[in-house]
Amino acid sequence: MPKQISAARRSSIAGLLTAASLALTLSGCASYDVTAPADARADAPAADVNAKDAKAGDAGSGDAVDCRKAKCVALTFDAGPSENTNRLLDILKENKAHATFFMLGKNHIAERPAEVKRIDAEGHELANHTWSHQILTEIKPDEAKRELSQVQDAVRKITGKTPKLMRPPQGRTNEEVSKISKDLGLAQVLWSVTAKDYQTTDSDLITKRVLDQTKRDGIILLHDIYKGTVPAVPGILKELKKRGYTVVTVSQLLSPAKPEPGMVYRP
Repeated sequence: MPKQISAARRSSIAGLLTAASLALTLSGCASYDVTAPADARADAPAADVNAKDAKAGDAGSGDAVDCRKAKCVALTFDAGPSENTNRLLDILKENKAHATFFMLGKNHIAERPAEVKRIDAEGHELANHTWSHQILTEIKPDEAKRELSQVQDAVRKITGKTPKLMRPPQGRTNEEVSKISKDLGLAQVLWSVTAKDYQTTDSDLITKRVLDQTKRDGIILLHDIYKGTVPAVPGILKELKKRGYTVVTVSQLLSPAKPEPGMVYRP
């Protein structure tokens, strides 16, 4: 059974988070822990909160962002790195914005270690999206563990750092996936905003979909592998800034809480 967590803020949820709707479906005794970013911050241990307060500064300055005060939204990119990633990194650098990259291993990390190094060097967050995008709830536990651990090993070999976050393909997780994630030191991150950029190359439509859905403490899901996505990013960043948002990584969004292995974070 799941451990006891602040009842007002976290709940042990049974079932499966579907890719399309992220709906929670009750299913027997299978259960795992889910929390929202704002609730994770509120539940952070006092020592972490005090440490964060001691160094909190300008809401636009990297690690000094305090999302308890700033109007934050996390920007995330799945399934890269790809041939588009360097241009994306140029855009993020020009806009002084940081993002979390949930990277695939096969044909991506394995083929583009230079982009992985650059993602890390420029202050973005390295995260895990499995080795070959298998649906973790549909394969054996040993296979699911291997899908995640291979990425952990590859990123560590390239950068010397081990990801602390993972995104299950199609957002599908369950009790077993949560257990494996916990064993590997990985928190699970879902999303609240999707442009469905895998369905269109229309950058204006991608921009509109993101802006229509974005709210404070949201997590935006995009893919840097699709043709229409990267050209949409400048307009998205410009309008988010105009609306008063500070764009952050997932870990910055959760801070002063630290990502908890096995936990599912979902706005």
